[in-house]
Order: sequence, then structure tokens, then C-alpha cells
Amino acid sequence: MLREFKDFAMRGNVVDMAIGIIIGGAFGKIVSSLVSHVIMPPIGLLLGNVDFSSLAITLKEKTAGAEAVTIQYGIFINTVLDFIIVAFAIFIVIKQMSRLKKKEEVLLAEPITKECPKCYSAISIKATRCAHCTSEFHIV
Repeated sequence: MLREFKDFAMRGNVVDMAIGIIIGGAFGKIVSSLVSHVIMPPIGLLLGNVDFSSLAITLKEKTAGAEAVTIQYGIFINTVLDFIIVAFAIFIVIKQMSRLKKKEEVLLAEPITKECPKCYSAISIKATRCAHCTSEFHIV
């Protein structure tokens, strides 16, 4: 059972996924910092010195025995912006990867072999004589 688990855990897909999750988590932290510390302060300044992280609606004031009950919509706005930036970055990366993959598929689509009309074996596209049956034919 341990051997099967090791084989499963060391497959390329699992390792690649783990690396993606770790890098994605780190990227998420960078984007969160970007939104909270770089993007939102100037927006708050333009909107009259608003600190989005402190925007909240108080439903119940703090008492001696209980904390205040609030809806912190400013933090929600920051989180939505985090998501939009991460989603856009992933979109750009996947779009570029797809573009490169299409170019690769076009290059691979050109045939490198052809079929001999006499013995039907695969031969080089540039061949003028079949290596299997020695029939001659012209390059078309």
C-alpha cells in the first residue's frame, strides 16, 4: 500500500498540481498586498481619504460582555479586487500558453512521412525510392 501511495504521489500530474497550488498561494498573497497596500490607498485618497479596510456597517455596538457585530464590506471590496486581479493574471497566462500550443500544433501538423504506393510502408516525405520495396516514384 505504501508503494502504491508513493507511485501515486510521485506521478507528474500530482507533483505539478502541488507546485501550482504552492505558487498560486504565494501569488495570492502578493496580489492581496498589492490591492491592500498599493491600489486601494490612492483610490481611497481620491474618494476623500476613505480607508476601505475599515468600511463596515455596525449591526450591534460593543458591550462589556460582547464584541460589536459588523458587516465589513470594505474588506469584501478588497477581496473582490484581489480575485479580479488574480483571475485576469491567470487569464493572460492561459491565453499565452494556448497561443504557444497552437503554434506548436501547426508545426506538428505537417507530415514527415508518406505512404509508398506499391507496398504501403511509411517512408520519408522527401524520398524518391522506397526503402522497403525499392520502387521509384517522383516527389509531388
